[in-house]
Amino acid sequence: MTLLLISVLLALTWAAITGTFSLGNLILGFVVGGASLWVIRLQVGQAQILRKLPKIISLALLFLYELILSAFKVLVLVLSPNMHKKLQPAIIAFPLRAKTDAEITLLANLITLTPGTLSVDVSPDRSSLYVHALEMPDKKKMIKDIANGFEAKIIEVFEP
Repeated sequence: MTLLLISVLLALTWAAITGTFSLGNLILGFVVGGASLWVIRLQVGQAQILRKLPKIISLALLFLYELILSAFKVLVLVLSPNMHKKLQPAIIAFPLRAKTDAEITLLANLITLTPGTLSVDVSPDRSSLYVHALEMPDKKKMIKDIANGFEAKIIEVFEP
């Protein structure tokens, strides 16, 4: 019963993200959500899914906030006169606290999905994630923002 409720919530979330509450889109969200839950069922028990649901929702809300904020910043940058003078591209080595493949992959994907940033590579010893940004006036601030934002939330979601 719990997995059914979570699948329904995932379907509604899917419809909200895509902006289409049609029957077909809700069914697609339900099927994809259910399949995702089935894939992770052995790694995460039902009780853990319910316990972690607020943390997962918090991570999703943070991502949506960062997505909207960075999309606006990139829009302003692209539409500004003399854009090439305002660009401050850089690649940084972000020191990873995330250790598992799932944590690192999710962090890299969230960074890449956020406009203006791109995960480039992971160091061979898995201690750093190389991130490219279109505009980076303060490297230390960017490292702090990622560490206290996406990475902290991801570690919360995956902690046992």
